[in-house]
Amino acid sequence: MDFRLSEEQEALRESVREFAREVVAPAIAEHYEQHTFPYEIIRQMGKMGLFGLPFPEEHGGMGGDYFALCLALEELARVDSSVAITLEAAVSLGAMPIYRFGTDEQQAQWLPKLLSGEALAGFGLTEPGFGSDAGGTQTRAVLDEKTNEWVINGSKAFITNSGTDITALVTVTAVTGTKSDGSKELSTIIVPSGTPGFSVAPGYSKVGWTASDTHELIFDDCRVPAENLLGQRGRGFAQFLRILDEGRIAIAALAVGLAQGCVDESIKYAKERQAFGQPIGNYQAIQFKIADMELKAHTARLAYYDAAARMLAGEPFKRQAAIAKLHASTIAVDNAREATQIHGGYGFMNEYPVARFWRDAKILEIGEGTSEVQRMVIARDLGM
Repeated sequence: MDFRLSEEQEALRESVREFAREVVAPAIAEHYEQHTFPYEIIRQMGKMGLFGLPFPEEHGGMGGDYFALCLALEELARVDSSVAITLEAAVSLGAMPIYRFGTDEQQAQWLPKLLSGEALAGFGLTEPGFGSDAGGTQTRAVLDEKTNEWVINGSKAFITNSGTDITALVTVTAVTGTKSDGSKELSTIIVPSGTPGFSVAPGYSKVGWTASDTHELIFDDCRVPAENLLGQRGRGFAQFLRILDEGRIAIAALAVGLAQGCVDESIKYAKERQAFGQPIGNYQAIQFKIADMELKAHTARLAYYDAAARMLAGEPFKRQAAIAKLHASTIAVDNAREATQIHGGYGFMNEYPVARFWRDAKILEIGEGTSEVQRMVIARDLGM
């Protein structure tokens, strides 16, 4: 199997790499310190077509594929993860459910703005107290047959891109009934921003990803038209499993970018920092640390390349996506720790990118399925 990139893919990688270095890098530290959302950076990403990368041109996309999105995520995360996760969530969790499961009318209404980056969408799955147990959903939606409206009550937690000035909607998983076997019937419903009864709590005070947007959402007798049902009623569980499987490949790409960024910054620092009369990069102890970091980033990259290739070929990829996400998130934390150690006291200073990398890395082992959940997925796929 040949994992070398095509000329088109290399051109995309290089253009995003240049954007990350010249536009994101000079501005992101201030956003990170101030916990502010980088609207201007997002606007420029929209103009580049990054939000439309894996979507067909007929919907306003760039006509690329999911692997193209992963390449862009990796390059962005080499500089900053807040910007990268904003793109990942906007595409994988925001626009993709509309594209995968929406009606022609829903796609025509929402996709043009989402794929241009003019608007963002959130994916309301996780709930307070339930975390990885998505089957424990408590949010409920009852169809009022008199008004032909869904009445939604409940709350969601840790929802990315849900409270920005350009957030247009969130898709919400809710219990809409009971199946014949007594289990919950889960469905997905589109809730536009500003709908009465839908409120967004203040942003979380986070350890990392501080320039990304994350909120708790509250639904109090929130009413939306019956036609806002996304896909078939009762198919919400299957829908979000499909979305999460794909999203894990994207998160793996983001994690690889962070891990590679740790290598980049460590090489740069090791050549500049003097100790005992010579650059610290001349010492074998530092060389071996950086070599091991590169080894980890390289193998994690191959894992997400493999998962993406299987997905695009229409082959089963659940296990490979879980492997990629588990491995990449683990080595991202490893590389961030080693990069901080190489930088010494300066690695503890926010002015150095590795301090952000260290703070940003840990969430990769939690978000879009914890490392424990990935192991469960892998074991089950092995028939255990």
